[in-house]
Amino acid sequence: MPVLVEAHELVKKFGPITAVDGISLEVSAGEVLGFLGPNGAGKSTTMKILTGFLTPTSGRAAIAGHDVTTDPVAAQTRLGYLPEGAPAYGDMTPGAYLAFVAEIRGLKGRKKAEAVAHAVDAIHLAGVVDQPIDTLSKGFKRRVGLAQAILHDPDVLILDEPTDGLDPNQKHEVRALINGMAQDKAIIISTHILEEVDAVCSRAVIIDRGRIVADGTPDELRSQSGHDSLDTVFRELTHGELSASRSAA
Repeated sequence: MPVLVEAHELVKKFGPITAVDGISLEVSAGEVLGFLGPNGAGKSTTMKILTGFLTPTSGRAAIAGHDVTTDPVAAQTRLGYLPEGAPAYGDMTPGAYLAFVAEIRGLKGRKKAEAVAHAVDAIHLAGVVDQPIDTLSKGFKRRVGLAQAILHDPDVLILDEPTDGLDPNQKHEVRALINGMAQDKAIIISTHILEEVDAVCSRAVIIDRGRIVADGTPDELRSQSGHDSLDTVFRELTHGELSASRSAA
């Protein structure tokens, strides 16, 4: 399967602080990569570099062969991104917002209408599609953010905490959606819920203090550590704690 996400020796510094410290990885079509680490480990910063929202201090990143710094439009055309917090225009309805995003993505007429309808159906937004986003619950706002990420059927999805704020049924629906899309896409998911890794991820990368400390399938990480619990593996490899407990799933 083709490599769709590439990162080579990424470094990002904010003044004296090094948030990302030499991260290299590749993600191929058909892979769902769980991106794990304690708060402040550099997960969101790395994802922002991969999506072109932050410029690395050094190193290179590419989406579907397009450099995110030198060819950002081509890279972002192949990419769907759910950022932390899923910001949107609060005075717009989900329907209007998704139509707006579709137009930005170059979809018009029937293709735009079909893309919006598919995203609304896939994320189960029909009940709130005409309600102002500001009036929605945190979970529904998150779902609107996920809908805009998948709207144009991108080759690469980068999802920062996609199930944050969702109830158990909604979490199950989003995980099923990710599993259904995984066959021909490269998907990166940042999560604090370790059960989510077993539920949807074919591979896990653990980072700590801006560096990769483990990379493998969930079973490989357990085998290498000698522990049956990913929770224990995580705690042994990092200097931080998960911000959400295992029961959060």
